[in-house]
Amino acid sequence: MNQMTSLEHHFLIAMPALENSWFEKTVIYLVEDNEHGSMGLVINLANKLNIQDLLDHFDLPTTHAENYLDKTVLIGGPVDLERGFILHESQGNWKSTMPLHDNLNMTVSEDFLEALSDGQISENFIVCLGFAGWEPGQLAQELQDNSWLTIPYNRSLLFETPIENRWEVALGTLGISPEFLSSEAGHA
Repeated sequence: MNQMTSLEHHFLIAMPALENSWFEKTVIYLVEDNEHGSMGLVINLANKLNIQDLLDHFDLPTTHAENYLDKTVLIGGPVDLERGFILHESQGNWKSTMPLHDNLNMTVSEDFLEALSDGQISENFIVCLGFAGWEPGQLAQELQDNSWLTIPYNRSLLFETPIENRWEVALGTLGISPEFLSSEAGHA
C-alpha cells in the first residue's frame, strides 16, 4: 500500500457530485488529514450569527471589538455545531491552540474571544461553529469519486475573499469556471 499523501493545510472544493448534499458548493480548509481520518472547517457557509451575537452569548463586552461585531460566524461543518473553532494568524498565548502551517493557528478556547472583546485581536481570523470529519480512507474515496478538487492553502482566499465568493474564487485558482462544471463524470 502506498503511503498516504496528506492534504493537511489544503482546501477542498466541492464538485457537482455533491449537489443537493450538505456540502454543495463548499470550500473546506483541512486542519488534519492522516491515518486516523480527516477534519476540516467549511469557510464559505454563513451562520445567522455574527461576532456581536457570539460575544453577547459569552457575556463579553463589545465596546473594544466594534470593528468586528458585524463579522459573520461560519458554519464549519455538520458535526458538533455547538463547538467553536477559530482560524487565525499567530498571535497571543491561548489555552487551547493548535499551530498549523504558514503562521496559521486554530484555537478552540474562549480566551481568544475574551481578547477579541478587549480589542487585542488583529483582523485576520474566522470563527466557525461545527466541523467536517471523515473516517480513515473516507476522504480518499470521495476524492477518487470526483466529489472534491484540492488546492494548496491560500491566505487571501481564507482572509480576504468575501465569504459568498470563496467557492468561485477557489475554482478560479485552478482555471475552472463554475458554469463549465458537470455532475457527469467522464469514463472512457
